[in-house]
Amino acid sequence: MEQKALSKWLKIIIVGVGICGLVGYFLIIPAFGQSMVRDYPEFSGWYWPWLIFLWGTGIPCYVALFFGWKIAANIGNDRSFSMENAKLLKWISWLAEGDAIYFFIGNIVLWFAGMNHPGVVLAMFLVVFAGVAIAVAAAALSHLVKKAAVLQEESDLTI
Repeated sequence: MEQKALSKWLKIIIVGVGICGLVGYFLIIPAFGQSMVRDYPEFSGWYWPWLIFLWGTGIPCYVALFFGWKIAANIGNDRSFSMENAKLLKWISWLAEGDAIYFFIGNIVLWFAGMNHPGVVLAMFLVVFAGVAIAVAAAALSHLVKKAAVLQEESDLTI
């Protein structure tokens, strides 16, 4: 696949993920919360703290999508292995790590505030594990792209 085509597909995927995220964050999660409040009125005080907490988890995700868009643009401009892409991947790693930490701490705080269920706390570990896995993968990619960028610069200088 040519780099222009790869860049185009990456951008399409990024837009698709962004739209899915918007649907999830602003339609599905609030509707699920309203359903919970309707079926279990004793949880009505939990709705807004949880909704704001979950919306907060989306902010780093959209920043990472923005950085992914910039990486896709660099790939389309034949700069796949550049220091800029390595830095953007490192930022994505930090965002995923920070989001996982935020999600973990937020769940624990909501649990101690009496607004969480032990089953949700246990399920939270899966989400945190996924965030850490993304952080590690992005950090590894950053390292590899940085090494490739250095090799490419050395190769450009010797030719």
